[in-house]
Amino acid sequence: MKSLYFFFSFLTINVLSAQNYYLYVASESDDTVSLLKFDGNSIKEIKRINVGFYPTEVEGPHGITVDPSGDFWYVTLAHGNPFGKLIKYSTKDNTIIDETTLGLFPASMEVSKVTGFIYCVNFNLHGNMKPSSVSVIDAETMTEITKIKTGSMPHGSRMSKDGLKQYSVAMMSGELFEIDALSLKVSRILNLEKNSEKKHTKMKMSEKQMNHSVVKPTWVIPHPTKGLVYVAGNGSNEIIEVNLDKWMISKRIKVEKGPYNVEISPNGRYMIATLKGSGETAIWQLEDGFLIKTIKNSTSVPHGVAISSDSRYAFISVEGKGGEPGIVDVIDLKSLKLVDKVEVGKQAGGIAFWKKEI
Repeated sequence: MKSLYFFFSFLTINVLSAQNYYLYVASESDDTVSLLKFDGNSIKEIKRINVGFYPTEVEGPHGITVDPSGDFWYVTLAHGNPFGKLIKYSTKDNTIIDETTLGLFPASMEVSKVTGFIYCVNFNLHGNMKPSSVSVIDAETMTEITKIKTGSMPHGSRMSKDGLKQYSVAMMSGELFEIDALSLKVSRILNLEKNSEKKHTKMKMSEKQMNHSVVKPTWVIPHPTKGLVYVAGNGSNEIIEVNLDKWMISKRIKVEKGPYNVEISPNGRYMIATLKGSGETAIWQLEDGFLIKTIKNSTSVPHGVAISSDSRYAFISVEGKGGEPGIVDVIDLKSLKLVDKVEVGKQAGGIAFWKKEI
């Protein structure tokens, strides 16, 4: 019996160690997307895909996401002339399926598991500061259905767990937007500035005064099980917790300089934020809001966060500076250590977890 016990223990350990994790990361200054594989010990680039169309121009792949089925991945080319593009690829062989033209500087996006639509923010980096939009795209036909006006420089498009709400923040006007995924209309707006924690009164977008936000929100992520969202206040150096039932700010968590992206592990245990200003990644235990670890990234300018489906590992895209290659750091959320890294293309940014495989 004892030998049988040791046999099954050995078998269990080997099955667990044979788990592989796959993810995609976009490199904005190289017009490439890297497919990465992490086996629990080391991370490797197994394929680098050229996503640009014009060899003499940098087209800037910025946002990247994998659809709920895992069959397709999507990337935005932000530097269009004048408009950017959304490109659809197959995860089977990483070939192009289709494309569509969006707005000025399309950035982050996510697919609703209910509607099958992609909700992509048009960051509108160029020209005068004015309200921009969220493009809604039918993922099957790659047709833009509508553009929904939001705030100035929207970013951080993320869906609620049930796929019925889309959240984004407006960096320059300092607002949180909630869009009803079925009616395709803005349902609520929240001013994120200090001492302004009330819902906006509804008004025409042309009447809204565009200002330079102190908060400069750059990302938003809904909690997987609770009625909360968390916003990265890049300008105010804080993570803002918003209670969705009351539609008001419930907590402000001070952080080191320049939080940029923030994600929550699927099990709801950890909140992870990249701190662009200090070159670190911060990890909180979400239940009590306790900062459990701040980890120095392997190079400067951390950008995006992707967390494995089993909540075990966090993958951090790190841009680097100048001609340096981008890097993806792997953080073990059990040991709270940076366990490996891999070089990718220059200015690594958008990052998306694809699948775990045994």
